[in-house]
Amino acid sequence: MKLLIGPEHAQAELFMQQAAEIAQKATCERSKCGCIIVKAGKIIGKGFNSPPQDLESQRRCRCDKAQYHRKITDKTCCIHAEQRAILDALKSAPDQLSGSDLYFIRLDQEGKISKAGEPYCTICSKMALEVEIRNFHLWHEEGIVAYDTEEYNTLSYQYQGEKEAHLLLKALLK
Repeated sequence: MKLLIGPEHAQAELFMQQAAEIAQKATCERSKCGCIIVKAGKIIGKGFNSPPQDLESQRRCRCDKAQYHRKITDKTCCIHAEQRAILDALKSAPDQLSGSDLYFIRLDQEGKISKAGEPYCTICSKMALEVEIRNFHLWHEEGIVAYDTEEYNTLSYQYQGEKEAHLLLKALLK
């Protein structure tokens, strides 16, 4: 993982702002997330979280997740922003995905950028790894961090909860 500074941080901040604009399109009732995938300074994929095809019949935001069988591990109703961005890039620029950079952002209830917690979504980390995305960027309290996608996937599987993970991140960035 690398805390971005100087021109790298400035460029990443612009990409995060663009991901935040895309997050405004999210129809999830719990949170609004946005994602862009960039190769050579050009956006090749965009995504936001919403039910598949934005179908109301697939919205499960308010249902009791405990009712699902234990083998159903993804209890969300939405396509994740990262998934949608990867699918978009596969449609528009499949030859550009390898070596690209992914920028993910979440908005708070007021539509402002919310600082990220630690990597935890193994569904998205595996997808990003499979299509050879180079770096996965999150905006933490400490700044924008670029994770090698393999490292991001490993950290997602090691997730222990926000408090413990935040302490670990602070220690690693020192």
